[in-house]
Amino acid sequence: MGILNKLFGITECGSVHGELVDNMLELVHWFMLILGVGWTIFMVYVLLRYNKRRNPKASYAGVQGHATSHIEIGVIIVELILLLGFAFPLWAQRVDDIPPDADVQVRAIAQQYSWTFHYPGADGRFGNTSPFFYSGNNPVGVDPNDPNGKDDVVASELYAPLGKKVVVGVTSKDVIHNFCLIRARVTTDANPGSMNRVWFIPTLLGKSEILCGQLCGPNHGTMKGEMTVVNDTEFIAWLKEQNTVGAMAAAAATPAPAPAGSPGPTNSVPPAEPPVK
Repeated sequence: MGILNKLFGITECGSVHGELVDNMLELVHWFMLILGVGWTIFMVYVLLRYNKRRNPKASYAGVQGHATSHIEIGVIIVELILLLGFAFPLWAQRVDDIPPDADVQVRAIAQQYSWTFHYPGADGRFGNTSPFFYSGNNPVGVDPNDPNGKDDVVASELYAPLGKKVVVGVTSKDVIHNFCLIRARVTTDANPGSMNRVWFIPTLLGKSEILCGQLCGPNHGTMKGEMTVVNDTEFIAWLKEQNTVGAMAAAAATPAPAPAGSPGPTNSVPPAEPPVK
C-alpha cells in the first residue's frame, strides 16, 4: 500500500490480486497529483505574468511555442498506458479469465435492499434457476422439480475459505445493483436476467462489508452485506448448518401447529333433532 493510498484511508487489501489494484491506484493518485500541482502553478504564473497591469494592450498572436501541445500529448500517452497497460488487463483477469478449477462457487442475488447467497449442495451442482420461481420460501429461484437443487444452500451472509479460489456469480431480482467487495478489490453489476461473474482469492481472515455500488433506490445506503473469511474446516461446518432449498420447501408445506389452549376442531355435522311426538 503506497503513501497516498494510506493518506486517503484505503481499506486493507484482502485478496491476492488486490495488491495490483492498489499499485495502480497509487500510480493514478501520483499522476493526478503531479497534474494538479503542475497546472495550478501554470495557472498562477499566467495570472501574474499576463495580467492587465503588465500588459495594457492585448496580444492577438497568442502563444507561439508548442510546449503546451507536447505536455498534452504526454498526458494522453500516460493515460493510455494506465488504461491499456494496467486497467484493462487487470479487469479482464477478474471477469474473463474465470478459473475452471474454482474451489468455491457461489451466487449473489441482489434485491432492494439486501443480498442472498446461493451455494451448491453436497453434490457440487447448482439446481436450475428461473426468476419465475422466486418466492418467500424460494429466495434463490431454484426449480422445485430439479433434484439437483434440493440440497442447494441458501444464506444471508457470504462465507469464503482462506486462500481458495472463489467465483461469485452476481444477478438481481429487481433493479440494477452493484456487488462491491472493497477488501477483496472486486466489483461487478448485478443485472436482472443475467449473471456476471468475478473471482478472487481471500488472504485475510475475518469479516468485511459488502456494499451496493449502484444507486438502486431511496434506501440504497442501507444495502449492506457481510463477507466472512474462515479456514476450510470452519467453512465446511458453516455450510452444513445453513438452510437448504429442500428443507425450506418442506417447512413451507408443513402446516403450523395450533397454539396451546386453542379449541380443537369442531364437528361440522349438526346434531340430530329429537323425534316429533
